[in-house]
Amino acid sequence: MAVRACSVTIKDLEGVTHRVEVMAETVYEAVALGLSAIKANDWVSDIAQGSNAVQVCAKDIPIVHSVQLKDFTTWLDRAATSPRELSKRKRIKGILGMTS
Repeated sequence: MAVRACSVTIKDLEGVTHRVEVMAETVYEAVALGLSAIKANDWVSDIAQGSNAVQVCAKDIPIVHSVQLKDFTTWLDRAATSPRELSKRKRIKGILGMTS
């Protein structure tokens, strides 16, 4: 199985919600890693057992993109080569409050 980034959330006995980010291969591994990290924190009171639900949100690994503003501006000002590209640029210019 692939390792995934997971957000693990649970409420303590005082009703405070705690969330931690872990890397896990399975839901149960995420629960174990999350509970371990949360219980180790001084701000957390006891965690109720039994029907207390642990929420696990598996996420895709985030991808960070870096774009130079000059490259963005050059792209925005360049002539579109297709109707689809023209539509994308027009939409982005609209977001920026630019007239076509």
